[in-house]
Amino acid sequence: MTRLLVECTHVFRHPKVNSGIQRVVRNVIKQLPPSAEGVECVPVVLLKGKLYRVTRLAPLDSPLFNAIVTFGERLERLAHRFWQWHQRLDSRCRSKLPRRALYVGYRLTSFGLFGIPLRLVEQVNRYQLPQRCEPLQHRPGDQLVLLDSSWHSDFFLHAERLKREGVGIVAVIYDLIPLTHPQFYDTRLVQVFSEWFDWITRTADGYLAISATVRDQVREEVQRRLGSAQAEKRWFDYFHLGSELDLQSVEAAVEPRLERLFATPEPVFLMVSTIEPRKNHDYLLDAFERAWAAGSNARLCIAGRIGWKCDALLARVRNHAELNRRLFMFNDLSDTSLEHAYAHSSALVFPSFVEGFGLPLVEAMQRGLPAMGSDIAVFREIGGEFMAYFDLHDPQQLTELVMAFERSGQFPAARDVTDWQWIGWREASQQLAERTARHVLQAPAAQARSHAHSP
Repeated sequence: MTRLLVECTHVFRHPKVNSGIQRVVRNVIKQLPPSAEGVECVPVVLLKGKLYRVTRLAPLDSPLFNAIVTFGERLERLAHRFWQWHQRLDSRCRSKLPRRALYVGYRLTSFGLFGIPLRLVEQVNRYQLPQRCEPLQHRPGDQLVLLDSSWHSDFFLHAERLKREGVGIVAVIYDLIPLTHPQFYDTRLVQVFSEWFDWITRTADGYLAISATVRDQVREEVQRRLGSAQAEKRWFDYFHLGSELDLQSVEAAVEPRLERLFATPEPVFLMVSTIEPRKNHDYLLDAFERAWAAGSNARLCIAGRIGWKCDALLARVRNHAELNRRLFMFNDLSDTSLEHAYAHSSALVFPSFVEGFGLPLVEAMQRGLPAMGSDIAVFREIGGEFMAYFDLHDPQQLTELVMAFERSGQFPAARDVTDWQWIGWREASQQLAERTARHVLQAPAAQARSHAHSP
């Protein structure tokens, strides 16, 4: 009997990471229905080539164990980095000394100096694993749904083995931005993602995107790489994301500096995202500087962890004349503080160049906070007539939207955000399971019809 094995390995191993994809994975797994269309749904992880059914996604409530495991993960990442540097120098550097030093660093972090701590980590994991997951035997007809960020994983060979043994592969695609806009990422990430997409193009039987916009992009890219005949043998669909902030705590306090920001009556425009070039914070600053020069009292609150390629932007913010007057930045807000920001801001502003979905838009609008966003296809898909849009080639358009809203109190969208409706994580998880199950159940019938008409 078919089962959907919904994979969440990266979040299982790194449960405290809370960026966009990790938030999606955690919430979908928490709300995963027991079955969909008569097909059983099972959360799974792939660890050292073996499948496990997840019984507890969150880590155990043990600060000591969690600290040991975190230390071990850092050592693993450091060892991997030493090895990468060693490999890069191998073909470029004639001197043996730098290569030897990097190799020694790799050996020390992997086996030598930190051998005892790593063995301790292994013992902790052996203790934790039975309390968080249990071995699972795959069966022919099962479908491995790669929900997590599998381009960071090392289980490609194991997934291929499962496929040879009759397990289908379904890829959840969040976006194709490293392929379509590589300038926004480090070269290494673009390479890793490109290699992963090459693999998933050859391996997957179906693709489930997080928006209709991304689904269409994936179909076009697969057709380009494999040709129409091969692409037609695969299925393409999408589901939409929910928006609840699941890591809120009634016991957690709101960041005091954030609370003071909302204690005065001047309007606050909120930007929520990782700080990286694709999110286009420079455009945001350009627009608000024009508004301030024209006499606006609006304040801009930038909330998001520090990402990559953003040194110049951070310097611009930290040296800005309006910093902590009309310009504010928070890089480590809890979900509780973020909920407070959504509840007390005047509007969300989101000038991103390109997105697969735009989760902060949904998080804001579902709470009744109106949103202004770049005029891109996926934002139109999400916001429709309930959002205000601006051209990314002209910061003055955003300036005028901000000042018009500040003057009139009337948000410049065709329809009121209070009439906008969206799904929650429960419905999102149900969509993922049901749409995947339908395609999987239809596939044998479609194959049978194909064979019946073949000469």
